[in-house]
Amino acid sequence: MSHSDHTQQQSLEEQRQAQERSLRRSRPPVEVPGYALDEFLGAGAFGEVWIGIDRNTGRRVAIKFYLHRGGVDWSLLAREVKHLVSLSADRYIVQVLAVGWDADPPYYVMEYVENGSLEDLLQQQAALPPARAEQLFHEIAIGLLHSHGKGVLHCDLKPANILLDQDHRPRLADFGQSRLSSEQKPALGTLFYMAPEQADLEAVPDARWDVYALGAIYYRMVTGHPPHRDNTTTRDIESATSLPQRLERYRRLIRQSKPPTRHAHVRGVDRALAAIIDRCLAADPNNRFANVQEVLDALRRRAEARTRRPLMLLGVLGPLLLLMVMAVFGWRGYLEAKRQSTDAIRQRAYESNAFAAKFVASALEAEIERYFDVAERESRLPDLQARLNELRSYPLVDRLHAADNDPARREPLREQFVADPERDALTAHLRSRLDSYLDLLDDDPNAAKFASIFITDERGMIVAAVYDDEQVSTKSVGGNYAWRTYFHGGPVELPRDMRTPAIRPLLASHLSAVFQSTTTNLWKVAISTPVIDNETRRTIGVLVMTVNMGDFAVLRNDNVQSDRFAVLVDGREGTSHGTILQHPLFAREGDTSARYEYSKPEYRVTNEQLDQVASNWRYQYVDPLSTAPKGVAYKGTWIAALEPVQLPERNEANASPRDSELMVLVQESEQEATRPVRSLGSRLVREGILALFVVLCGVLALWYFVVHIMSSPTPWEPHRPLPTTTSTPVHDATTLAVRDKS
Repeated sequence: MSHSDHTQQQSLEEQRQAQERSLRRSRPPVEVPGYALDEFLGAGAFGEVWIGIDRNTGRRVAIKFYLHRGGVDWSLLAREVKHLVSLSADRYIVQVLAVGWDADPPYYVMEYVENGSLEDLLQQQAALPPARAEQLFHEIAIGLLHSHGKGVLHCDLKPANILLDQDHRPRLADFGQSRLSSEQKPALGTLFYMAPEQADLEAVPDARWDVYALGAIYYRMVTGHPPHRDNTTTRDIESATSLPQRLERYRRLIRQSKPPTRHAHVRGVDRALAAIIDRCLAADPNNRFANVQEVLDALRRRAEARTRRPLMLLGVLGPLLLLMVMAVFGWRGYLEAKRQSTDAIRQRAYESNAFAAKFVASALEAEIERYFDVAERESRLPDLQARLNELRSYPLVDRLHAADNDPARREPLREQFVADPERDALTAHLRSRLDSYLDLLDDDPNAAKFASIFITDERGMIVAAVYDDEQVSTKSVGGNYAWRTYFHGGPVELPRDMRTPAIRPLLASHLSAVFQSTTTNLWKVAISTPVIDNETRRTIGVLVMTVNMGDFAVLRNDNVQSDRFAVLVDGREGTSHGTILQHPLFAREGDTSARYEYSKPEYRVTNEQLDQVASNWRYQYVDPLSTAPKGVAYKGTWIAALEPVQLPERNEANASPRDSELMVLVQESEQEATRPVRSLGSRLVREGILALFVVLCGVLALWYFVVHIMSSPTPWEPHRPLPTTTSTPVHDATTLAVRDKS
């Protein structure tokens, strides 16, 4: 029995005395006629309990001796024995076999219950399985009903006062606090099993006290603790200096606390049973079951509902099974038809996109070839060659090259070179040529759109540069960029510290890798061509005409919300591999410098995507720019096709076409492409749902009929006992009432 589960009448001193008396167990206090006492069982506040054997029948009995007459409330003792005798014929109540009031000390003999108390069992197992707890709850309620039927209210129901017989079925014991239903005298129970209104020295006995205790016992069985009890509340109550204060604190705790709910969360406790326990534990007695019979009626109704549930399910199982089979096969057919239709549309869209990619690639090849023609034509202009030759012979140029590996000496020379008027003629020539191309854009939006024109000498140093924005202050003039692909014509940029003669200028027109301008910080591609002296046929420099990433005419697209468009991808090996050079998203960026952030690795097309798009029409392409801050319009999956861009070889020694490894990717929104299929599918689903609804209405009508038929009352089958649990040690379950000394 838990230390805090004692009836609220025993002081700490009296408990100490009881422990001392429990040590005196070597021999019984007195011989009992007709019984052989052979085993000490336990001690209470007023006496001892021994196990004896009836000499005539051999039946084992428990004999309770009252060793201290002066401390015994004989009215309580007489009431307990009287009530036990009146109930002794009931199998749910511990039976009294004999009484020895005239003996010294007095005693009474009751049947011995082998398996100890429910408290013992809970001390061992903490919590019981819900099914076992329900069985005990039901049988305890029956025992209470029998007791109440004879006018006896227990008033101190708790696990320690419930004994388990040889079949592990409960028997009510310790009626020391019991009252007749007609009595007006209060009776105190045990904290956390006692109804709040019972914790009052002026309370009138009520059957609802036992109802509350019944609910508290079930709560304890499934959760391991009685309701509302924890260390804090226990300390608060026990710190009171008197019994009335303890009772007042207990009443306040129960009434002000939220209703306990832990039992409802125990696996195996259904909602109906939890509601029954909730009503048993209602703090307001008006909200509680009025008597134990109502508790049993609620259990009966729950049992009937659970018994009828399989029959109700059986009434709809056949139609529901048919409905399920129809739905499954219908759904499978729908999904297969949708898949086949979607695949057909995807394949046609892929073929259409592949054709469009070929067309755009051809147009782009022609545009880039025009750029090559422009660059080569510009490189052959006599004025350009004459001014470049003049600047190459300028002594400051040689001094700059000589200081390539000495930044401290080179920077003052570079600043001097930038400010030198000797460059003005070449710069003016480049400005006039760039302006002429920019003027063409006013009449022809598809004309070439150059971002800058600059020229290097044969050793890679930029000697003059102009930009489409005249406000740009050049930072590249005087710098050596021989390592750039637009100078040497290779696929990747070389280490920055490499210089001529290790690096040779390109021999033919070339489309560079994507690079970031050191002046504007914008990402560009360059069309570069060697400047070959018309007289000496020697390379005297490299002319570079740049195009901002996203400015190829054939791919300019202001319809940024389009569901089908082409993009340009750099497929060449190197640092810019997979970079998206042109995309409709670029046209929506007002700040041109912001859109070139999209050349970062997280916005590039991966090798896996390029391989899949090139050959797999089922591949669901995800646009890398859909993760960009303004790329929400490009989320989702796309049907994409890929086509490489081929350029003619500009080297006179080898005029065969070559693959530039630029890629045109045409992508179409899969959602828009498959919209007709999804629209048709939605109509089919609606029709199917309507059909299922009609069938379901028939099922519900049948279900209603079955429920109506089954709603007539049926005989209730008694609760079948569950398998017994392991035996527990015997326990003195009798409460020995003593007055509170506080």
